[in-house]
Amino acid sequence: MKFATISAVGLALSICGAALAGPAAAQRASAPKIAGQRNARDWPAYGGTPENNRFSPLKQIDRKNVQRLLVAWTFDTEESGGLQSSPIIVDGVLYGLTPTEKVFALNAATGSLLWKFDSGIKGTQPDRGLAYWSDSKDKRLLVAVMNFVYALDAATGNPISSFGKEGRIDLREDLGRDPAAQSIYVTSPPVIYKDLMIVGGRESETLPASPGDVRAYDVRSGKLRWSFHTIPHPGEFGYDTWPKDAWKTSGAANNWAGMTVDADRGIVYVPTGSAAFDFYGADRLGDDLFANCLIALNAETGERLWYFQGVKHDLWDRDFPAPPVLLTVERNGKKVDAVAQTTKQGFVFLFDRANGKPLFPIECRNYPPSNLPGEVAAQQQCLPVKPEPFARQALTETLLSERTPEVHQWALEKFRSLRSEGQFVPFSVGKDTVIFPGFDGGAEWGGAAADPETGILYVNANEMAWTGALAENTSENTPKGLYMNQCAICHGEKMAGSPPAIPSLVGVSERMSAADVASTIKNGKGRMPGFANLENDSDQWYGLLSYVMSGGAKNGSTNENGGQEMAGSEPAPPAMKYHFTGYHRFLDLDGYPAVAPPQYRRICLEDSAGRVSRPGGEGPKEYGHGKLRRPRGDGRWIGVYQRDQLRQEVSRVRQVDRRAVVGDDASVFGKYDSGHI
Repeated sequence: MKFATISAVGLALSICGAALAGPAAAQRASAPKIAGQRNARDWPAYGGTPENNRFSPLKQIDRKNVQRLLVAWTFDTEESGGLQSSPIIVDGVLYGLTPTEKVFALNAATGSLLWKFDSGIKGTQPDRGLAYWSDSKDKRLLVAVMNFVYALDAATGNPISSFGKEGRIDLREDLGRDPAAQSIYVTSPPVIYKDLMIVGGRESETLPASPGDVRAYDVRSGKLRWSFHTIPHPGEFGYDTWPKDAWKTSGAANNWAGMTVDADRGIVYVPTGSAAFDFYGADRLGDDLFANCLIALNAETGERLWYFQGVKHDLWDRDFPAPPVLLTVERNGKKVDAVAQTTKQGFVFLFDRANGKPLFPIECRNYPPSNLPGEVAAQQQCLPVKPEPFARQALTETLLSERTPEVHQWALEKFRSLRSEGQFVPFSVGKDTVIFPGFDGGAEWGGAAADPETGILYVNANEMAWTGALAENTSENTPKGLYMNQCAICHGEKMAGSPPAIPSLVGVSERMSAADVASTIKNGKGRMPGFANLENDSDQWYGLLSYVMSGGAKNGSTNENGGQEMAGSEPAPPAMKYHFTGYHRFLDLDGYPAVAPPQYRRICLEDSAGRVSRPGGEGPKEYGHGKLRRPRGDGRWIGVYQRDQLRQEVSRVRQVDRRAVVGDDASVFGKYDSGHI
């Protein structure tokens, strides 16, 4: 069994820019100070800085010596599973999370364990980081474990009893609904503004779902200071973009991707997700503010300052995938403090961060209507004219795999059975629609990075095609109906899933016990949220469990405890007329992408007119693939890296042209010279 580990690399006896020889206190004492950070060696926030630019000014490791990096230390969490967590470093101490959401503190120079906090709750959800706050007397961590947020003493790891109830708050509360029936987890860490912790959450993508309120809590007491309703209540702006009283029954429109704070202006920038259910919205007709928005809020009060809705009445799960980046760009000869938001479609929106004015024109055009009864797709959607998209926007026959003649012929025949008409084509029944770039981007949840000295924006992205369709739900309140309503959106009608991201449930009883499957249904795991709305030991509960464990064979018999596996003795979950048939990558029969490479890459850059060379080598020939060039006087350069190239050159590429660090070891690095647009 492989255990999740944290590793550090260094040059000879160096790590994180600090000499390993000598006590940590001496290392901290000699640390140079830079603006906006306690210490040049600190990485005090998710994304590195409040601007979320993932930039470090350290210069000890550069292109001349990066190939000599060796592992300096490794910390074994002694847990299996993957790590999505991005540790933070403050005053020579690294704080991180294990796969089951235990919190630990390490000496960042040596990797030695200082303390570990175990809440007693086994975390099953992605938990990508934690937040740090301090004043002259107090230093504490704000860290989520499932639906709870704990305040821990940074020195000892002990819960601070004066925060909330015995050191924690429960995010299922303060939502205006029954807390016991809510399903909310913190995927991305809170952000800090003065003495406030501002937090979002991850909610179900099917109904019922919790509302996606953005909330601010006092970091000392844990008391709620303000809430912003992303599904507006009566009398609030945007209420008329939903059906009457939708705030009582609709859900999501949540901030799962994380936020970014402009501490000088006192503004928090909040990207929000789509409303539930993701792919059919007859119960939420209208534009659905503030789903799929970038919202600028007064960080002190929660008052809305400005907003931009990236997708109206989303039917494609095209929410913003990552927190925005704050940077300064040059526009019309003037420096502009901007906010850059990447998208799953492969675009970058740039706004004046003070007033929300777009730095480039945004063009709105008509798209096809839905052909499903009851559904009314938004007539128009809006995309930026510039920068040009960093991913291909429509899958055509010319972009299909040519790995072998046989594969190409298979891909061609398969493609001709699909509907591929570009962006914002509503799903239909009976025929799969191509989503390209796929459900995972375009831009990824790892986010972009920026060099504050040059204004260059770095982006990772995918160009993988996915397909999906809708199917009509049965009105029966049976285990099968419950599965189709709640589970088929990810695992598919035939339980095949889309491995490895979405596991298959075929033969699950041979791999997992009924108790483990029941725990997963209740608490969720990985990308799957929990279903708190299903009461334990109810007929619905046993019915769904038995249906899954039997591979769909049992749909209404009696369980071993005598309880009926029919779901009919309790009220059915909110009825959705259609369900999603499942997420399907467009793969050939050998499991390779049916799209011509690169499926994972990044392009680089724009010139002073905001132009981007087209993906797939369609740009000027002199740019070339797999090469990075220095920016010219007009700000242009480009480099395209495919995954196989990057595996060989990742260390060198990470150091090319300054020291901006991209969040994960994704497939490709791309650059946008936003300092010259």
